[in-house]
Amino acid sequence: MLENHEINAEQSILEAAEKLFLEKGFALTSTTEIAKEAGCNQSMVHYYFRTKDKLFDAIFEKKANLILSSVLKSRGKDIPFDEKIKSIVESHFELLRANPKLPFLLFNELTTNPEKLKLLVGKIQNIKGMVLPQFQKELDEEFKKGNIRKISLMDFIILLVSLNVIPFIAKPIIKAITEMDDDEFERLIEERKKENVRIILKSLEIK
Repeated sequence: MLENHEINAEQSILEAAEKLFLEKGFALTSTTEIAKEAGCNQSMVHYYFRTKDKLFDAIFEKKANLILSSVLKSRGKDIPFDEKIKSIVESHFELLRANPKLPFLLFNELTTNPEKLKLLVGKIQNIKGMVLPQFQKELDEEFKKGNIRKISLMDFIILLVSLNVIPFIAKPIIKAITEMDDDEFERLIEERKKENVRIILKSLEIK
């Protein structure tokens, strides 16, 4: 029972920190606020995570693993290559839909703190080592078969991230200009997901 209580307390702290980091940013969030949001005292935050930086690291690692899971979702399935691409694009898009403020947090914190960026990059080496080389191999194999044009993994990642991230970063601007309500914006987002799949698949076609 005590073990379950500790797991729940740790999870509550993580969820509270993530909520406040996304709302206010890392610098403007205190461990006192995190403790209050989690319904515990400040000493518990320090007990489980020691520092605010370690809390941020834990949240970053959690999100990196979500990204990894979304990429791996189509791996091992006996489906056509274009269906794998569709699955990757849609999984990444849905991750952003569920975490629309995540790009703001990562961009703001990692560009203003290069040392933190170096430390966090080290936490996602498994993505580089396990997933990226294999996906590059699949791209190369499809090119050799004559199914797609030659494209580097980095070009694909830049294309994917730029298309999928922009609608969420630009949400306030889009809603202000078009006077959309939330339901209308969600319909736009759903259509954007389909369009992003189409654009990326089209970009892979042999010219």
